[in-house]
Amino acid sequence: MSTPNGAEDSDFVVVGAGLAGAATAWQLALAGHEVTLVERGVPADPGGSSHGSARIFRYAYPDAFYADLVVRARTCWTELEQACGTRLVTETGSLDFGGGRGPVELGRVLEQVGVEHSLLGEDEARERWPGIRSSGRVLWNPTAGVIDAEAGVHAMVELAVAEGARLLTGWSVSSVTSADHVGERGRRYRVISETGDTLTARRVVVAAGGWLPDLIHDLGLPDSFVHSLPRLTVRQEQVFHFPYRDATEAWPTTIHGTEDMLTYSLPGGRDAGFRGQKLAEFEGGRSIGSAAHQDGHVDPANRARLVEYARTWLPGLVPEPYAETTCLFTMTPTEDFVLDRYDGLTVVSPCSGHGAKFAPLIGRLAAEAVTADSADEARAVVPGRFHVVRHAAGG
Repeated sequence: MSTPNGAEDSDFVVVGAGLAGAATAWQLALAGHEVTLVERGVPADPGGSSHGSARIFRYAYPDAFYADLVVRARTCWTELEQACGTRLVTETGSLDFGGGRGPVELGRVLEQVGVEHSLLGEDEARERWPGIRSSGRVLWNPTAGVIDAEAGVHAMVELAVAEGARLLTGWSVSSVTSADHVGERGRRYRVISETGDTLTARRVVVAAGGWLPDLIHDLGLPDSFVHSLPRLTVRQEQVFHFPYRDATEAWPTTIHGTEDMLTYSLPGGRDAGFRGQKLAEFEGGRSIGSAAHQDGHVDPANRARLVEYARTWLPGLVPEPYAETTCLFTMTPTEDFVLDRYDGLTVVSPCSGHGAKFAPLIGRLAAEAVTADSADEARAVVPGRFHVVRHAAGG
């Protein structure tokens, strides 16, 4: 379709083809809507937060809200796997331990939401996983695992396109404004690229990840709405891959909390050539303002801390990383997600380093919120711990 000014027209434009944007585009297309998905690079672009084959899929949260949300998300991943014919979640099991992690309290939450788990003693855990030097009580959840994030993005994009969605790559959004005309289906928005290309849409979903802090002021949103959003901090984190001493040993994911640091590890999949464990320190990187300022430089001090950690706590790994890279975390102060709408524009940011596991569910929630006829209807579908649709106006 085309508009009177010659711009390309669509019912919905989704900005960003990472996990959240791909999931939203798929759900909108599946519901029969006209959808254009635009991405500044390519789907699961290496410069974003959704690339690579290894993200932790865990149920262990300190409150039942997110643990229950993971249960719902797992059903959505299964539906996605059935739709694309590809396994995207591999169950490796997970271990949570350390005084800073609270395994006993986490176990109570898993009990509350009905997730299989057991609490092990330190000696029993070390006997079962000799390559991991756990301490104190250890929470074991056999149904946790690893998500192939990049494959998930491509699967959802392909399914969206199969349902009629249009994908535009190399399309960097510079701004969103109200269109000068009102079409047959109501108010329109103009989505403008950095090269001056224009799309028009009845509604726009912005899932721009680490670029959101720069873009949020160019979306035509009222200052009151922008200022009410939680502060978004983009961090350049780093991850390291350590080789297994015994390649035949099956490794779970781990989250270990001490007084000084919170670390996580997981089988690295393709990211590690299937021969090592991916290890990182939560919030071990630096704040960079937005994705535009990432430089890809690994912090030597962080590398040294993780090498020492591997030597002390993960004796089943050779304490010499054979691969390392940086990645982006877009954080909110509470680590809760953003799904907020003003008029026909919706902002989606399932961020803070733990959003990947929820992607297909986030897409479903975002699609329901953005297509709702009223603010009240939109609020009804978005979970209460999110920064939700408090400011919607009009359609």
